[in-house]
Amino acid sequence: MTDPRRTLVTGVIGSDTHIVGNRILSMALEKAGYKVVALGALTPATDFIKAAVETDADAILVSSLYGQGELDCRGFRDMCVEAGLDDILLYVGGNLVVGKQTWTEVEQRFLEMGFDRAAPPGARVETVLEWLAHDFATRENPPVPPLTKGGSKAGGL
Repeated sequence: MTDPRRTLVTGVIGSDTHIVGNRILSMALEKAGYKVVALGALTPATDFIKAAVETDADAILVSSLYGQGELDCRGFRDMCVEAGLDDILLYVGGNLVVGKQTWTEVEQRFLEMGFDRAAPPGARVETVLEWLAHDFATRENPPVPPLTKGGSKAGGL
């Protein structure tokens, strides 16, 4: 079962009014046990961050379907850091750009913008739930880096 103490902020960024997919995602997240703060459509980036600060959120999930997500999300990670949300998980998904571009290019651009995950149009809710479980678990139990050559081993004191 999902940790019920995890709070997620969801919404549709910018001038986008496409809310159906975001509502389905929010309902699935709630059903999975997350506390969801659903901001709805037409949400400025600053409102996501304000809600995350006010609710001590663990993640922000930004949706965009009208193709302007790249413009609306510019500087999003920087705004989070300025608000003290240095380590918050940032997900983005939907039809994020205008024009014919490969998903690999689009995804890479959003990762470089500071998002932890980018979901293509039509991504399944189950995929997002798997990502969240993995990313939260990784943050709670970060992988131990291997010893470098010449490093000490257990019992070798």
